[in-house]
Amino acid sequence: MIFEGMFMPARVPFLFLVLALIGDPTSAIAADAQAKRTVVEGDGSRGPQGMVWVPGGEFAMGSDHKLAQANERPPHRVKVDGLWMDRHHVTNADFQRFIKATKYVTTAERKPDWETLRVQLPPRTPRPPDSALVPGAMVFVGTERPVPLNDYSQWWRYVPGANWRRPRGPGSDIKGKDDHPVVQVSYEDAQAYARWAGKRLPTEAEWEFAARGGLEQATYAWGDDFEPSGKKMLNFWNTERRPFPVVSPKAGGAIGTSPVETFPANGYGLYDMTGNAWQWVADWYRSDYFKMLSYSKLVVNPVGPGESYDPEDRGVPAGAPKRVTRGGSFLCNVDYCLSYRPSARRGTDPYNPMSHLRLQAGDDAAGVGAEQDEAGAIGPRIAPSALDQGPISRALELGNPPVSPTILLGSNMPLSVGNPPSPETQT
Repeated sequence: MIFEGMFMPARVPFLFLVLALIGDPTSAIAADAQAKRTVVEGDGSRGPQGMVWVPGGEFAMGSDHKLAQANERPPHRVKVDGLWMDRHHVTNADFQRFIKATKYVTTAERKPDWETLRVQLPPRTPRPPDSALVPGAMVFVGTERPVPLNDYSQWWRYVPGANWRRPRGPGSDIKGKDDHPVVQVSYEDAQAYARWAGKRLPTEAEWEFAARGGLEQATYAWGDDFEPSGKKMLNFWNTERRPFPVVSPKAGGAIGTSPVETFPANGYGLYDMTGNAWQWVADWYRSDYFKMLSYSKLVVNPVGPGESYDPEDRGVPAGAPKRVTRGGSFLCNVDYCLSYRPSARRGTDPYNPMSHLRLQAGDDAAGVGAEQDEAGAIGPRIAPSALDQGPISRALELGNPPVSPTILLGSNMPLSVGNPPSPETQT
């Protein structure tokens, strides 16, 4: 999977529906539906190795659930074609092979480009001195004690030297974490990886269809019960154990990603579609896009709007470039984010790597889905992390760059590898 982002400002208080421990018939029906679904995995001859087949179909995209935010509404009918998708996030080991083969230098390892930062800032923001433009990334650092949740700069910092090899900055590393999702990758990095792998990022519609695992309008990727039979289903921030964003040694220290396939797969055999790390998808982000689509009876294979638009992101121009990020991360919790739902969505600065952003790739069944052009009007692209605004840009504006969060790479969108035929057409 490719990237992940989280809600920075807590603009809207979230409600958490606590399901009773008595039997929930809708959860039972959802569980039974998943149990009967056949998972089709590629083995190198019948489909790409390490990918699973998402059959495609028609579904209600978005949500009117009480937990849904305005940008998830209203639900609207969408139809997508079938595709192959990576069964889990792109891991550190996967990304290491890419770097070794290509000598690619990630966004976080390069000096920040003022032109890409400038568009995320208010007009006439003065250019910072070159001494402030140093390689690095946004890092979740947490706090030592509970704080009001209206200022994310208290728990995010720009950390010089932070990148995919050192997700928390100098002194950190990824030793022993080959099977964790790669983080601190930008949308540009995700595109580069996908092209090298012969795949692509999924569109936002493909991603949501795949994340739902065949369940129509279920609250979570596995059903409506958050912890069915008391079973933990994803990596998230449990506020019953520690308040967000406290990471003091007394509270148990910092938290982070978990190895891929730690938790159960959804109905299509895809892991970590929600939680663990935000995921980049191909589309430009518009906060009102679902409303725009709702006027059509059925939208077939949507590829996203032609440009970004987000008037709700304070301090950032409404038309600043943003890509969609999906899935939530290990930082999401009932008090602040609650984006570990298949309908939750965010827009993120494409050049902003973070410590909770990853990527996941997909592959078309019959050669459909060429990459979108720079205007985003042709086909699927690799998408940016889901941040409230570009934290790096915001940090420069404030004169106090926040630590860059690690970006997780994991594709739950198919990256096309040789345009393999669908399982239905194979013999």
